[in-house]
Amino acid sequence: MLAIIGGSGMTQLSCLEISHRQVIRTPYGEPSGPLTFGKINNQEIVFLARHGYGHTIPPHVVNYRANLWALHSLTPTQVVAVASVGGIHANLTPGRIVVPDQIIDYTHGRKFTFFEDKDQPVTHIDFTEPYCQTSRRYLLDAAKMAQVNAIDHGVYAATQGPRLETAAEINRLERDGADMVGMTGMPEAALAKELGLQYATIAVVANYAAGRGTNIRGIPLKEIYAVLDKAMVSVRNILENLVKCNGN
Repeated sequence: MLAIIGGSGMTQLSCLEISHRQVIRTPYGEPSGPLTFGKINNQEIVFLARHGYGHTIPPHVVNYRANLWALHSLTPTQVVAVASVGGIHANLTPGRIVVPDQIIDYTHGRKFTFFEDKDQPVTHIDFTEPYCQTSRRYLLDAAKMAQVNAIDHGVYAATQGPRLETAAEINRLERDGADMVGMTGMPEAALAKELGLQYATIAVVANYAAGRGTNIRGIPLKEIYAVLDKAMVSVRNILENLVKCNGN
């Protein structure tokens, strides 16, 4: 079964034939909302809106541990996270779709590990490749099938939020090697790795990052949602083809 985490712009999955919703309790508290079960192209899917189904949970308050634990309890074959980002690299213009392969964490104060109890041994995970390469390949293949020109590779900078960044901060992120900036990539990716989930991200460029492109003096927030509405059509097409090419 494929698990999908929807971000800003995807609080529901219109291509999903819903069968039922289920509240799952976890040792880490409540997930962002009930899990929605259904089918895409006759394949079983579970969907969770990261920010809640009314988009009411800001990125720094999301219970990432509960979300990942709840999905892990269902033993999904793959977890695909949809996330909106600001484009730092010149090629990442609004509306583009990216499948990132690296991440830099600038967040702080979030619950970032399952291994923190006193009776647990110190546990390190190999985070050299934060995203599952097999899952990334499935996503890129699905994008080709959907005739979506998705960008392969990219460094995702995960910032704290909920405010957007200053132009100077974006300059710093670019010097650090980041291609895009978002607020939900961490600790989600690391928690998925700790649980052994095959996790990958579809990043949707919602806007130029601060000081980039047409946003030299500011980011027109009202325009972001129009871009996301259009781009999510491509995301849904990718997801519909994903279940075909990886046999979920």
